Formats: sequence, structure tokens, C-alpha cells
Amino acid sequence: MSRFNRQRAKTEARAEIQSEVPGLTRSGADSPLSVHGSWMLPGAVHPARAWLTVSNIVNPEGGAGYVREPKQELFLLAAANLVGQRSFYEAAGSRDERYLRLVRDLALTDPAWVVSLLRWLRGDAHMRTASLVGAAEFVRARRDAGRPGWCREAVAAVLQRPDEPGELLAYWTSRYGRRLPQPLKRGVADAVRRLYTGRALLKYDTDGHPFRFGDVLELTHPAPAPDRPWQGALFRYALDRRHRPRYALPPAEEPLLVAHHALLAVPVEERYARVTAPGGAERLAAAGMTWEALAGWLQGPLDAAVWEAVIPSMGPMALVRNLRNFDEAGVGARAAEEVARRIADPAEVARSRQFPFRYLAAYRSVPSSRWESALETALGHSLANVPALPGRTLVLVDRSGSMFDRPSAQTQLNRADSAAVFGTAVALRAEQADLVEFGTDSRPLVPGPGASLLRTVDRFGDLGGTNTAQAVRRHYAGHDRIVVVTDEQAHWSPHGHVFQGIPAHVPSYTWNLAGYGVGHAPSGPNRHTFGGLGDAAFRLIPLIEAGGGDHWPWEAAAALD
Repeated sequence: MSRFNRQRAKTEARAEIQSEVPGLTRSGADSPLSVHGSWMLPGAVHPARAWLTVSNIVNPEGGAGYVREPKQELFLLAAANLVGQRSFYEAAGSRDERYLRLVRDLALTDPAWVVSLLRWLRGDAHMRTASLVGAAEFVRARRDAGRPGWCREAVAAVLQRPDEPGELLAYWTSRYGRRLPQPLKRGVADAVRRLYTGRALLKYDTDGHPFRFGDVLELTHPAPAPDRPWQGALFRYALDRRHRPRYALPPAEEPLLVAHHALLAVPVEERYARVTAPGGAERLAAAGMTWEALAGWLQGPLDAAVWEAVIPSMGPMALVRNLRNFDEAGVGARAAEEVARRIADPAEVARSRQFPFRYLAAYRSVPSSRWESALETALGHSLANVPALPGRTLVLVDRSGSMFDRPSAQTQLNRADSAAVFGTAVALRAEQADLVEFGTDSRPLVPGPGASLLRTVDRFGDLGGTNTAQAVRRHYAGHDRIVVVTDEQAHWSPHGHVFQGIPAHVPSYTWNLAGYGVGHAPSGPNRHTFGGLGDAAFRLIPLIEAGGGDHWPWEAAAALD
């Protein structure tokens, strides 16, 4: 596979646009032809407050673009937006500002819908930062409008992990100062009572967090939950850790905190023996010692014996992220078997809430093959919502240059990898499927019987441009449905939009992985678009085909229960 060259891809894209759309000679926000990231043909009119006329829109590749209504635009952007990350066609600031504008506008016109979106975003879609930012801007918009209703519910909907009250307040204070609206303060206090425990304090109340537990307590003043009277002593300890760490003593009624405090007091020269001696794993677990804190406490590297002692205390996400470290340290066969068992356990996979592409990243990063079977199984569990579609399905996977853009600086994988994972999963589970990768050209991939999803994904290539319409026309042959996994930035086609010519009764499903403002086909009966970096929205397909009509994912979940 040739190495993807971002600059070359951009140059080729601009050349194609300039040759196909005369007059479109400058790109970027300063171009007179650019309107908030949506390209217009020469002579198009930009209404001051209205959506652009569909027939006058072109996307950055020069293809036909179709403006979405605000709810659909926000849904697709939120489901794919790792806040603060640029994308191939959109700068990080512009992308984030579009997200904030949509949240603020809809917070005033349909607050119940936005709260449902934020709850789904944080829960099923696993988008932590986007949901926290969305809740903060929801509160701000309604407060500025003098309509505080729904704000407490929005905050409660997104705060699901003990470090998130602090993250939400860090975002708010960085933009709007330390004066908190009452609904925000009460919503955070509700979450504190629900989430703050001794174990949570050890894991999340660290110097690496901009807002410590004590900072949150001082800003929101929560009382202990009625059924958790022990929180009073825990809150006082959190405040002491923040302001008087040398003198902070854990409450006697918190054995985990007491054991942790005692372990920290062990002289440095005795610590390695405490971990590696018989009972070391139990001592670490009883003290709530995390693997992140262990190296600093030991003041030395984590060798095989240390890893084997802490592995029983590690969560599923931590295990997947450290497979390479286990191999490099030489972790023994017995410990490796336990790691593999837990990685492949469906309950552990569900609890970890990992995006499917995380398992592909782990598979590509580990030097040995002993984890492959476990990662294959875990990847399958992480795609549990991908349905087994009846009949014949055409699955088209976008492998154009823009898809090789990474959704986050924290991962080496890209949208092309996620597209290949989702498309392959749909094809392997369908009764009968034709799997096709496309770019400037297209070609079928034929997984063998019982094919490995991971190994099939490795067969995909880099195919240059985005000729979606050609791929659809070339490979559609009376299929019962079409599934396209893409960023929707298709090249210009003389045939019109990408589904032009496909019978109106044949449903098409576009899985959007980028959330750009314009789509590649008009909406309408049997033309559906959804997306995200996880598999949650895939449950919509069988519901739609069963006659349930169009639903948002959270409505689909209720309909299927």
C-alpha cells in the first residue's frame, strides 16, 4: 500500500475542482466563493439567515452538495466531532464553532431534543468531550435567553464519569468565568453526589486534572447524598488533598483510602518487594493502586513481575492499551491468558465503551500474534449493533484521500480505517453482501467463508479521489439496499447525486464518519444518513426496514426495547 500524501491529495483535489468548475480558483475561508465552509458556484446567492439553495451548493471536491436541516447537521457533526481536532476540509476552530452555533440555536427552539441528543451522545455514542461542551453551551444559550428550564437535565445527562464534573467546570470557567448559573451548579452537585467515591478519588483526583475534586466541591457546595452519609468525610478529605496535601488524612471509615495512604508511606527501597512478593496483587487491589500511578510510586520501570501483579486490577481499556507493554516486558503465559480472556469478554467490552477502531489500533501495534484472537472477538462484541441484514446488500467503503485524515491527534488510525471496519462488519454479517472499496476507481473485496474482520480490513487500499456516483452505478445490480461508509465529499459527476438512477424503493444508508455540513445526496423517502465513530446508530437499519420509519437513535432504542 502506498503511503498517503496529504499535500498531494489536496493539490489533486484543487486541480480537479478548478478544471470542472470554472471560476472556482481560491480555497479557504477568505475565498469570495466560500460561505461558512459551504462552497457555492459562481453567481449563487447567499441569503442572510436562510439555508443555501440545494441546487447551488458544491462541496470542497466540486461535487453536488446538499444542505441538511439543522437537527440532522448537529446530529452528524456531534457523532463524529472530537472537539478541537481539525478535519481534512475543515479547520478545528470552524468545526467547533459550527457545533456550538447549532447547539445554541436548537437549545432555544427544541431543548428536549437537544437533551436527548446529549444523553445519547455521552451514553451510546461514547463522545465525552462533545457532550460536555454541548451541555455547557446549552446552559449558556438558555441562560442568556432568560429561559433556564432544561439546563439541570442537560448537565445531568452528560456527567457519567467522576472526572467529568471537573472537566465541565474547567470548560465553563475558561470561557465564561467562575460565576456559575444556578442550574449548572445544581446539575454538577447532583453528579458529585452520584459519582464521588473513595475509589473515584484515587483514580481521578490527580495533579493531571485541571479541576481537582476539591475545586468542584468549592464551586458547587454539594451536600452528601441522603443514602451516602460517608460522603461528608470524603468531601473534607478531598478538600484537604487539594489545599493541605501534606497533612491530609483519609477518613477511618474508608478502608480503601486508608490502605492507599499506608502503601504510599512504604519506603522506596521496600516497594518493589511489596508488589512482587506473594500477595502483591491483593495489596495493590486493596489500596486501589492504578497502573498509571504504579511506575511513579515504584520510581522504576514496570517489569513482567510488576505487570502481573497489577493486571488483575486493570480495567478492560487499560489492558487493550498496554498489550505492547506486556509483550515488551515479557509477561508470562498465565497472565497473558487472563488478559486475553478479559479482553474478549462481552461484558468487559460493553463496560469499556471503546470505539471499534481502538481494537484495530491495538492489533496493529502489538509485536506478537498471541492477542489476535482476543482482539478479533472483542472487535466483534464492540460492533454488536451492526445487524445481520437479509437479502442482498451492496456495501461501499470510501478509501479516498480525505478519509485518511485522523479524527484525533491521539490515534494513528484514520477515518478510512473506521470505514473499513464498519463496512466489513456489515458485509460479513449480512446474508449476502458485495463489499466494494472505492476512490477514483473501485474494486470488490471478497472475504472468504469465516473470514477474519481484522485481516479483511488489512486488504483495503488507498484509492485517491472520491468518485462515489461511479462506484454506485458500477456495482449496483438489483441489491435490496445500499450502505455507503464515507465522509460524503464526493467528486462532481455528470450523473447528478450519488444515488441518481437507483430505484426509489431501494433504501440507501449513508454512514457519515466526518460530520461535514453538506451531504452527497438529497434526503427523502428511502434515503437515510446517520453516523458516528461507534456502532450505536446501526440499530436504525432493521427498525426502518421493519416499517418503523425514520427515528433518531435514542428513539430507536426505545422502540426496540
